Amino acid sequence: MSEATASSASFTSKPAIQTSPFVAFNLRLFREKPLGAIGGAIFLFFLFCGVFADVLAPYGVNETDMVARLQAPSWEHWFGTDHLGRDVLSRVLIGAQLSMTVGFLAAGLATVVSIVLGIASGYFGGKVDMFIQRFVDAWMIFPDLLLLIAVVSVVGAGIPQIVIVLGLLYGIAGSRIVRGSVITVKENMHTHAAQSMGARTMHILVRHILPNIMPVVIVLFTVRVGATILTEAALSFLGLGIPPPTPAWGGMLSGTGRTYMYLGPWLALAPGLCLTIVVYSINVYGDALRDLLDPRMRGSR
Repeated sequence: MSEATASSASFTSKPAIQTSPFVAFNLRLFREKPLGAIGGAIFLFFLFCGVFADVLAPYGVNETDMVARLQAPSWEHWFGTDHLGRDVLSRVLIGAQLSMTVGFLAAGLATVVSIVLGIASGYFGGKVDMFIQRFVDAWMIFPDLLLLIAVVSVVGAGIPQIVIVLGLLYGIAGSRIVRGSVITVKENMHTHAAQSMGARTMHILVRHILPNIMPVVIVLFTVRVGATILTEAALSFLGLGIPPPTPAWGGMLSGTGRTYMYLGPWLALAPGLCLTIVVYSINVYGDALRDLLDPRMRGSR
């Protein structure tokens, strides 16, 4: 009787629902790090606005209407208008597009530079490690903002120049974080086993080193996105970023936002709050990813 019951139970039992690792990780993120999940959702919202800024913008980015100049926020102009009658919401959306473009491209370039330098320094060691680390030390001596101002003043302002400069700046400095992870992974048993079996160096780097440092790389990329967006805004505020009439959040703060701050405070509040919210949300999301992906942190258990 018991065998029949067990056999019938085996036929009637439902198979366990298999969830993808991506879905399982996001469920864990919402359950264990709700603030980080909210930050990630806010960042995705700004990313969506940046990607579809041309469609979402209700007016042209440089469409002027002198009759409607310096109007307060209303149903017609949600974020008000500036001194030339341009819609601030449309300019903020295009500024989001520029910030996301610069942030992702510069952070991606910085991550690639950090991976190349960090793996070469941490895996090969010896004279290669000493040469790369002394170069990183010399690079990190210079203040970031002063170095950026000097380089941008020489090469000129523009999106390609800013992306390359920011990518090199944060990539060289971030290589030390990748180097520490590579040194730890290099001492694992599977790496020594691959070396003893005569595996090629490129095979070991691609199949054993790089996959095991990906949590650190992912967190480094998310943090670099916020840092590059903030730095690009600082350069635009100083007049060395994206040249006008293209609207950048930093340029909007230093131009009309500072000049007409008392007549139209929304001119400074709109880009300032957007910049603050997006950078804060990225940093919170990056901290949550670090806690969940890094096995040395308590939240990764």
